[in-house]
Amino acid sequence: MERKEALELFERLYNRPAEDLFTAAGRINVIGEHVDYCGGKVFPAALNLRCNVYGRKNGENVIRVAASDLKRVVELQIDRIGEYKSLKWGNYQAGVAYYLKESGTPLVGCDLLYDCTVPFGSGLSSSAAIEVSTAVALSEYAGVAYDKVQLALISQKAENKYAGVNCGIMDQFASAMGKKDHAILLDCATLDYEYVPLQLGEYCIVVANCNKPHNLVESKYNVRRHEVEVALKKIQEVKKINALAELSVKEFGEVKYLLSGVVAKRAEHVVTECARVSEAVAALKRGDIVELGRLLNESHYSLRDLYEVTGKELDMLSSLARKETGCLGSRMIGAGFGGCTISIVKKSAVEGFIRHVDKAYFDAIGYRASFYETSIEDGVTVSKL
Repeated sequence: MERKEALELFERLYNRPAEDLFTAAGRINVIGEHVDYCGGKVFPAALNLRCNVYGRKNGENVIRVAASDLKRVVELQIDRIGEYKSLKWGNYQAGVAYYLKESGTPLVGCDLLYDCTVPFGSGLSSSAAIEVSTAVALSEYAGVAYDKVQLALISQKAENKYAGVNCGIMDQFASAMGKKDHAILLDCATLDYEYVPLQLGEYCIVVANCNKPHNLVESKYNVRRHEVEVALKKIQEVKKINALAELSVKEFGEVKYLLSGVVAKRAEHVVTECARVSEAVAALKRGDIVELGRLLNESHYSLRDLYEVTGKELDMLSSLARKETGCLGSRMIGAGFGGCTISIVKKSAVEGFIRHVDKAYFDAIGYRASFYETSIEDGVTVSKL
């Protein structure tokens, strides 16, 4: 929705004009998939796809929330903020408000309109963008100093404990802490992080959503987690490690004999993917975008063949992307079995890339993908209207 339309809708819903705009970003993970729960570092970056929250204080003891696509207002009574867990929409915002209040932030009544350009269910973290933008808006209206890392942790807590969705910290951290033209090398266990320049020059990142209907990703995810835990226990019988990510590729080769079948494959993906993260960081620091593209391809092959979380749609999208002139590399991102790919594409070739891949994907799969030419932006913005 254009800003003018959003402002008009805000005034229709709340009978007063919006005064402020708070935004938080969706994210990609450049590389480092399915390693965070194995002690590995991830490499997310914040996108130009964002959750935009238009707001103003209302002088009442209520937080009102509405979405540009729903066009109805949900009222959250501040003194009953713990009672909205069953809401179909609005529970994420209520959860953030609840845990902000618990942390000592005074809640101030306000009217908020959410206009999210992060596609829902795509693996680009629309939920984290909603949570972080809410946390920023409520903190700003409370007039308190706030730490963005703490807001990320509160947002994760709201999703885990209030909305009942199990997620790690990467999404909220990237949404809150994203920095323009940088990716974040993040240790999810310690929250140690480093900004690494993500300057692609004549290239850009094209996100493609395979638009596969929702399926049972969570149950498959739980199976993968169990398999890597089995691998870790086996290796710990002969080697003192706390996590699979501590193993170098060479060290894994020395203990691989302990493992068999899918457990060996899952562990090999984790160890080699962690190595690819380090190599990707080194490539970016020396400005080698071609090498970054190669590593993206290798990551996809590993997720396809060793971790087995891709599926025909994501495999088709990434394979078609790699065939295009001007594409340096392509891989699935997120939990898998649906969602998105990212491809590094020459800016001058983007239009043809999208046209060709879209047609070939439709011919092969029977329905269309959605494409987004992206840029790497700051995670959070606050502005007066």
